[in-house]
Amino acid sequence: MAEARTTQEWARHWQYAELPDLDLLRARYVRHAFPRHSHEGYVLAAVTSGVEDIGLPGGSLRAGPGTVVMINPEVPHTARAGVAEGWVYATLYPSAQVINDIAADVAGLRGTVRFAEAGVRDPHASRLITEVHRAAEEGNALAADSVLRVLVAGLLDRHGSVLPTRAPHCAGACDAARARAVLEERMERPPTLGALASELGTSPFALLRAFRKRYGMPPHTWLTDARVRRARRILDAGSAPADAAAAVGFTDQPHLNRHFTRIVGVPPGAYRRERARTYKTGGDPSP
Repeated sequence: MAEARTTQEWARHWQYAELPDLDLLRARYVRHAFPRHSHEGYVLAAVTSGVEDIGLPGGSLRAGPGTVVMINPEVPHTARAGVAEGWVYATLYPSAQVINDIAADVAGLRGTVRFAEAGVRDPHASRLITEVHRAAEEGNALAADSVLRVLVAGLLDRHGSVLPTRAPHCAGACDAARARAVLEERMERPPTLGALASELGTSPFALLRAFRKRYGMPPHTWLTDARVRRARRILDAGSAPADAAAAVGFTDQPHLNRHFTRIVGVPPGAYRRERARTYKTGGDPSP
């Protein structure tokens, strides 16, 4: 079992082979703070001890035991300890496909679904999140899949809705989308803000404002997040961290290590070791 530990902190970020579209994280963080970032899929988290402070576009959320945190795809957020002893939590990262398939099956919701609230007091759902972890760690695929579906169905019933499809108002929004596409394409050697704005026919400050408004973070922060996402996919395929660092444009492996650990919660080496294993049984990562 690959873990990232200090004298007070531990973390395990992994996948269970029987549920390939679900990532799992169990951790205790005290000093670690997640910078502003977002996820391609959903976040469903249950704090079991301590307090987690989460920064969201609409304000902050203080999550303690019994709280379920629900973050929709591409929503920028931060996280840090809300009390001196930090927080312990179990987190599920289901893909958008997993959530949308369950929504269509049990709730009749067709399209891209969203959770209306970022945090709710729901001890029962919180226990279900920890039960998914326990079943996966014990190699019980039937239980893990069943409890996951019951959990998501209940949360969707109480807090879910379909996200309306809206074409973005052009001008600034379109410039932001075009800038994102350029940064994705030239991730290894991105242009400066001035060069990017000139290429898109706008001004640097106008582009900065438009990008921040659409994606919740400035282009350089978004690019770091995007590089870590791509590095995860490269590590998933079995490449070494040094190769992943070069492929996504980090100057060297230490830069990848620093940003990857801050955003994902474990170092890239520990992350890759977990991906290299075949999960039939698991173990308790706590000290």
